[in-house]
Amino acid sequence: MTVGAREVEVPPLSLERMRILVGPAEWERLESGLDMGRALLADRQLWNVNSTAAGGGVAEMLWSWVGLARGLDIGMRWLTIAGVPDFFALTKRLHNRLHGEDGDGGPLGDAERQVYEEVTGANAEDVLSRLGPRDVVFLHDPQTAGLIPRIAAAGRTAIWRCHIGADEVNELSREAWDFLAPYVTEADALVFSREAYVPEAFRECGVPIAIVPPSIDGLSPKNQEMTRTQIAAILRHTGLLAEDRRDGAEAIFTRPEGGTSRVERRCETISEGFLPTPDTPLVTQVSRWDRLKDPVGVMRGFAAGLPGDAVAHLILAGPSLGSVADDPDGVAVLAETEAAWRALGPKVRARVHLACLPMDDLEENAAIVNALQRQASVVVQKSLKEGFGLTVTEAMWKARPVVASATGGIRDQIEDGVTGLLLDDPYDLDAYGAAVAGLLGEPERARRIGEAAHESVRANFLEDRHTLQYVDLLGRLLAK
Repeated sequence: MTVGAREVEVPPLSLERMRILVGPAEWERLESGLDMGRALLADRQLWNVNSTAAGGGVAEMLWSWVGLARGLDIGMRWLTIAGVPDFFALTKRLHNRLHGEDGDGGPLGDAERQVYEEVTGANAEDVLSRLGPRDVVFLHDPQTAGLIPRIAAAGRTAIWRCHIGADEVNELSREAWDFLAPYVTEADALVFSREAYVPEAFRECGVPIAIVPPSIDGLSPKNQEMTRTQIAAILRHTGLLAEDRRDGAEAIFTRPEGGTSRVERRCETISEGFLPTPDTPLVTQVSRWDRLKDPVGVMRGFAAGLPGDAVAHLILAGPSLGSVADDPDGVAVLAETEAAWRALGPKVRARVHLACLPMDDLEENAAIVNALQRQASVVVQKSLKEGFGLTVTEAMWKARPVVASATGGIRDQIEDGVTGLLLDDPYDLDAYGAAVAGLLGEPERARRIGEAAHESVRANFLEDRHTLQYVDLLGRLLAK
């Protein structure tokens, strides 16, 4: 089997760029923690291993975290594993089961374990060939768990970082954890996004466990400040806003390493009627084309909550098809979403737009997402299940009022009625539609919620916090 890991080349980022985001006391703590991190990794490399460099919150966090470490001359590198279609179909099944959902309904038996171990075993050998004798490896999510036993047996420090889980255990999630347990329990430490995601059996296996919620880079192309004219220029160029006026603004964004670039590519859209203008109330959800993100429910609830003669538009945005290597369901989910869109009444259908965002340049893609979220009057994340929901964090950072399901890590981010609106039941489309309509009808309330959301992210979900948590974990492990 020709399977191997590929190194992701990440440009270094300056720590100084973060100074404007944190207060003096937080900055001092960050500098002190980074000094400790340098000492811990003085004669080591810290490797991150996951399944894709594009699409999803894990990849986005790694671009920033690895870049920051490289800018500080801390030895951190990033590998992505390769696999065959059967492997990625299996790991998508595990992903859904860990959320407590059936997914494709396929088995997790001996044949599946054989595929899993063949692919992860081949990748493990390739990863091991790159490691020094004292190196540390962070392995992210179910795709990489099978590498753990071989890496641990070779005497390297192996940490498994799981970004997903379910609020409540059911037979489906137990089945997935049972499948992964032989690999995961060989790790030197386990990291979860939420306490509720830690399986009870893992609490008793003797492996240290840390709880580290994800975070965002507040200065990345996806989260950096943008002017109103810059936002409109990007969205007009990409085909998401009507070409109703020209103000001379350029569709540009700032690269993390400095310098500006122009947004060159356009989105692939499924739309009819008129596109929104910069003054049109806009609702948007940005997610993978994934059934757990419920794009069909987002459309139907929007249609139910806003009458046919309303002026607000909805944009459902996701990555271009085939651009996310470890997600085989995108084509089918987009087709289902398009079929549901065509079934909408003509007046509503004219105000709903499906957009596949270009992924050829990840920073350009991030700038488009940034502009789309900042243009939105309301951002939605109506997930049926959610590991953490960094799209919520990103929208909150942009001071957008968010309507989101009370599931997974979204509950850790939003205080209902204060920093956003929580939906107790993501299947209740009437309640979802009413929440969106209410914010559109009360712009002052929406503004207050957005401002409170921004400050909550500044205090809780920026990179300085999770960096210090990882330094603490490494200190506990490597001190042994």
